[in-house]
Amino acid sequence: MLLGTAGASFLLAFPALFSIVNPLGGALIYHEVTGEREARERAWLAGRVGVYSALVMLGALWAGAYILNFFGISLAALRIAGGLVVAVRAWEMLAAPERQQARKQQQAAPAGDASAVAFFPLTMPFTTGPGTMSVAIALSAERPAFGQGMLAFYAGASAAALLLALIIWIAYRWSDRLLALLGPAGARTLARLVAFLLLCIGTQIVLTGISEVLLTRSAG
Repeated sequence: MLLGTAGASFLLAFPALFSIVNPLGGALIYHEVTGEREARERAWLAGRVGVYSALVMLGALWAGAYILNFFGISLAALRIAGGLVVAVRAWEMLAAPERQQARKQQQAAPAGDASAVAFFPLTMPFTTGPGTMSVAIALSAERPAFGQGMLAFYAGASAAALLLALIIWIAYRWSDRLLALLGPAGARTLARLVAFLLLCIGTQIVLTGISEVLLTRSAG
């Protein structure tokens, strides 16, 4: 039962986070904006961005919903709002991926030494920005209320975040090889595919929230 809950939360969280972060597309921009740095410095930056990204995603997953609940926001409202944010962001990515990539490239353009730019702007807002945190908070709203089921849910979602952080490190570390493998056309195709997947996930989260509101009103 607990393994099933953890597995289900992993399968829910990983595609959602992967789609909004888009580490493969981000790696192509990372390669462009860090191209003038030495290979050793780029590798160090990739590792540090991976660690920081894991901390951002885990923090949003574990604490985001509780912070909103502290202000009296229901789980149903959180699901609906979070799902709408995800869906709108996905639609923008699907309709105009080039504009999204150009904005990310402008955000990521680093200046100064590696330690000064590892968190800002390379991690925030370039890799795991407000969109990623919105997805993580919306995912945390899917948790069971109490008990071991809730811990299993967070274990699965956290595993998804850690796996994604590992993928970010690998993609950024070997971004030059990834660029040669995909090319510009492949990167654009991949961006549209993950945007469509994210749109479906956002829509599902909204529908879950609406269903919860309707069930609560019918029960009352």
